Amino acid sequence: QVQLVESGGGSVQAGGSLRLSCAASGGTFSSYYMAWFRQAPGKEREFVSNIRGSGGITSYADSVKGRFTISRDNAKNTVYLQMNSLKIEDTAAYYCAAGQTGRGYMYWGQGTQVTVSS
Repeated sequence: QVQLVESGGGSVQAGGSLRLSCAASGGTFSSYYMAWFRQAPGKEREFVSNIRGSGGITSYADSVKGRFTISRDNAKNTVYLQMNSLKIEDTAAYYCAAGQTGRGYMYWGQGTQVTVSS
């Protein structure tokens, strides 16, 4: 019953920044750990980052550590992905997902496209 809607994607030059947002509805937002995944053409979907319900524990794929930051505002039912120092290889469709311990990622957003150019 949870619905997730991503926004904030677009086109940016290499070295630039974007902030993605994922707005959730239909559930108790703080009870879910949230994540961002991405998928580029011809590649498998890959994990980017996730954050626990309290917002205190985060993890990142090695490819984005030091450049991306995940955060959440439980009062606004929203999770964010701040992307800095963007590289051409970051070009992908980015998806928001919600999960619970022992159940995996149960809900997914529709995706938002990020295109990084030189």
